[in-house]
Amino acid sequence: MNDQQDKAGPGPDAIVLRPRLLLICAWVGAVAVLVIFAVVAYLMPAEDTGVIFRPADQVSMMVLGVLIAGGLLLMARPRVRADARGIEVRNIVTARWFGWDEVEGVAFPDGTSWARLDLPDDEYHPVLAVQAVDRGLAVDGIRRLRALHRDAVRTPEQ
Repeated sequence: MNDQQDKAGPGPDAIVLRPRLLLICAWVGAVAVLVIFAVVAYLMPAEDTGVIFRPADQVSMMVLGVLIAGGLLLMARPRVRADARGIEVRNIVTARWFGWDEVEGVAFPDGTSWARLDLPDDEYHPVLAVQAVDRGLAVDGIRRLRALHRDAVRTPEQ
């Protein structure tokens, strides 16, 4: 395997973590918005009631609903893929790859809503895929990530 492939991301044996409750809420919200906007677009009166709505207004209403639903579905993007080489964190907009040698630890500080990767120089990177509202799923995910990190940074003498 060449260096470019080695840094591209996790391999096929990677663990994948996604937020369960956020995923459900994003999809339910997106479908609800589409239904509401479709009903409103359909019920827009075609006759003169002081304001004249045309078919273009109905289409615009549906386009607006699709855009809002798409925005809600962005919340369904967070994902973590990790293997022995490193971790790929995909949050709402961006995705970033970290080798385990770049990560000082996997943390879930008290009172926070999601996990984070502790990086050098007191920096951190949020991990939105592991959320407190997922309770047991989040605990299991943190344990698995910490085990991968521990095994990757352990020296052969240990």
